[in-house]
Amino acid sequence: MLISVDEIRQTIHMIQSEHLDIRTVTMGISLLDCIRSDFESTKKAVYDKICKSAERLVPECEAIERELGIPIVNKRISITPAAIICGGATPKQCAELAVTLEKAAQTVGVNFIGGYSALVHKGFTEADKALIASIPEALAATSRVCSSVNVATTKAGINMNAVKEIGLLIKRAAELTRDSGGSACARFVVFANAPEDNPFMAGAFHGVGEPERVINVGVSGPGVVKCAIEKVRGEDFTVLAETIKKTAFKITRMGQLVAKEASRRLGVEFGIVDLSLAPTPAVGDSVARIIEEMGISSCGGPGTTAALALLNDAVKKGGVMASSHVGGLSGAFIPVSEDEGMISAVRAGSLSLEKLEAMTCVCSVGLDMIAVPGSTDAATISAIIADEISIGVINNKTTAVRIIPAPGKVEGDTVEFGGLLGEAPVMSVRKADSSLFIDRGGRIPAPIHSLRN
Repeated sequence: MLISVDEIRQTIHMIQSEHLDIRTVTMGISLLDCIRSDFESTKKAVYDKICKSAERLVPECEAIERELGIPIVNKRISITPAAIICGGATPKQCAELAVTLEKAAQTVGVNFIGGYSALVHKGFTEADKALIASIPEALAATSRVCSSVNVATTKAGINMNAVKEIGLLIKRAAELTRDSGGSACARFVVFANAPEDNPFMAGAFHGVGEPERVINVGVSGPGVVKCAIEKVRGEDFTVLAETIKKTAFKITRMGQLVAKEASRRLGVEFGIVDLSLAPTPAVGDSVARIIEEMGISSCGGPGTTAALALLNDAVKKGGVMASSHVGGLSGAFIPVSEDEGMISAVRAGSLSLEKLEAMTCVCSVGLDMIAVPGSTDAATISAIIADEISIGVINNKTTAVRIIPAPGKVEGDTVEFGGLLGEAPVMSVRKADSSLFIDRGGRIPAPIHSLRN
């Protein structure tokens, strides 16, 4: 991988002045060989394998940071969806496994461990039911464990029984962590078409089609893109798109370099680079501000969806030229609480839940880190999830929901989470009863265009 001196200079400037970083190096670990005849032995095998597999992850990433001068913000682990190894377990035992995962994460020093997950897009196993029932208690008892449930695929349709259950689950998780604004919900995401190689939390898990161990890297760089397009103000859309493509190429090349180096040092297979533009609460590191730099006075105003579509497409085109192994989510994230520009747009009244939903038709993931009034009922939450998941199913793309019904909070309040999770302005939810729709249950059939064989 040849990198020119000029590229090195540009990268140094982006790191020093434009918030460029590696958002995460995530090691995926298969736990399929940890299943034992009794659950206590399974937990021990899980702990031992994670600790052995990832014992050098944090030290080696820190060494790469020092030697290359590239910040690596998070070091993370993803595991085989936990429901797969929880056969015969009770919800209480599943929650105990989450505590085991927390201890393993603490031992090796990673920020988060993802994969306390279930894949139920076509139905439930008994293990799926037990794990899903345990999620509120599991998240309340931990701080580094992240959880996800895949409820739909374009091939299978939408498991509406799961969607209904998750609305209740989210309410329970919020209440159990009332003192921290319902923070457990910030570590839980519900998916359609979940990718098996996503390095970003809270939705990361190590898919059953993945190798024994793998290194996946998530890059970032909204600030870099904004600085680049500031230089082409007033130019036409072709110039704008080309500028974003070239910038995404440079960002992804840096991610590829770090991924290959981490893979070599750890003796672990290199998986993918996820080139998503992942914002932070820091000023100058916002996707919303990119959209505004394109010419929209406030993110959420007319033209926002078109601007985001251009951004997402150009990022992907630039990224795939820089790496042969682009994967995960790869696009532009729009998490409200993690993007200072999004927060400002909500407070200004230009960005609503409905506009965010429209924007998710053309970008990565979906309704992310959305705080709603604590009084929002479970059926309404399930209906919001169903709306977003249907966008993914119909459009054959990944969509997701990370929503927090903040206990005791009303529209206009603010919920503080801290760190990368930032703060969330509590958004309004349309007051309509969707309970009869959610109570129907069953499965929304797959769309006709899923029949491609």
